[in-house]
Amino acid sequence: MTPAARIETPINAPSVNRLILHAALYVGAAGVIVKLVATLKEIAVAGVYGRSDAMDAFLAAALIPGLLVNLISESMNQALVPTLIRVRELEGRERAQQLLSNAMLWMCLLLSAASVVMAFGARFFFPLIASHFPADKLALSIRLFYGLLPVVLITGIATNCTAVLNTLHRFTLPALAPTAISVAIVLGVLVLGSRFGIWAMVYSTVAGSLIHAAIVAAMMQARGYDFRLRWHGMTDSTREVARQYGPVLISSVVASGGLLVDQSMAAMLPAGSVSALVYANRFVSVVLTLLAGAVSTAIVPYLSTLVAQRDWAGCRHTLRTWVGIMALVSTPVAALLIFAARPLIRFAFQRGAFGPVDTAAVTPVLAMYAIQIPFFAVSRVYYRFIVAMRRTDLVLYCGILNLALDVILNLLLMRWFVHMHWSGVAGIALATSLWTVSTWALLWYWSRRLLGKSSLQPSSSREA
Repeated sequence: MTPAARIETPINAPSVNRLILHAALYVGAAGVIVKLVATLKEIAVAGVYGRSDAMDAFLAAALIPGLLVNLISESMNQALVPTLIRVRELEGRERAQQLLSNAMLWMCLLLSAASVVMAFGARFFFPLIASHFPADKLALSIRLFYGLLPVVLITGIATNCTAVLNTLHRFTLPALAPTAISVAIVLGVLVLGSRFGIWAMVYSTVAGSLIHAAIVAAMMQARGYDFRLRWHGMTDSTREVARQYGPVLISSVVASGGLLVDQSMAAMLPAGSVSALVYANRFVSVVLTLLAGAVSTAIVPYLSTLVAQRDWAGCRHTLRTWVGIMALVSTPVAALLIFAARPLIRFAFQRGAFGPVDTAAVTPVLAMYAIQIPFFAVSRVYYRFIVAMRRTDLVLYCGILNLALDVILNLLLMRWFVHMHWSGVAGIALATSLWTVSTWALLWYWSRRLLGKSSLQPSSSREA
């Protein structure tokens, strides 16, 4: 019996956990390959550009396109996937195709509109993002930003296609597809870097993103879902996605504001601080992608099915199992990153324009960032359950609280670290870890409340 067939019938918690484990292992293995290629990319980029003003300008320019994709496309995927699974099982593939076409059209229009607005407003908001950049560095950031804007729509389409493939239990190849971007960047900076400078990063990023989107769109087409931007009317399922999308989008805006705040405050510190923040976060993002990202991706279709079947005992067992696994695995990894920060950075980056002084600057930032790893990993399991329960309003409340905490903690810790003659940017990293602890506590509390209330309701084998 195929995984797709199994999920269409009531399933018990142990079988769900086995399916999630297999999917997570496939995604994790693919993620290792992707991150190894990405590490080669970072080594190549660090060797060519180091912590230069040009690299600072590129990172500032890449911030907004990345945020737009996370806000609009990733939010759409979170709102769409539980409903798409339900519609496919209860109403058939054609109805699911209509819902997907509506959602993709809606998402592409939003991404295009947001890109246009950002293009017109760049000269107004960039001075806020990089308030302490010199005039020439700020102007370069704006020009690079214009060059990166096509990535918004291209990457948005790629993430949507990947989410659809995951609902069909296709995890490995979609997870490998982003290697196209890293490979394109490595080739771009090595071949074109001396001729075009930092613009080689822009050209290769756009080219790699196009290749990535083409790969996953072809995969989706081969699995029976057409890449079709067509409006089929405001159906009940489309309304359901719209109701979930609003809170998820707003909460993503609020949560992403934390990244904007961090990099804006880092720009207030000495030159190279933005780069130090980003280089240190590369290590943490690798761990979070391989652990939290793999499990978060794998758990979505199965939790959505358990909720649809009103199998609260299965939900409770699945949450308890994966919270324990995530805590057990992520805690020693975080400790390793904290205590081995300096040799890791020296091995990965210290060559070319990236010297010993840069290693010393990035080391405490990595140590402070790594504290968040266990709390983030566990909180993603609770987060996926809350979204599957269609209580995205709770995610919004959490995001608002955390943005306020991020600003307050950044101000306090950045100044305290400078007062102690340490790196001020390390204080920003510690602030991020502390509000991640807050996220874990809130999502744990709300998950318990939701399960407690739902368990008092009558259960049925399927949701009508």
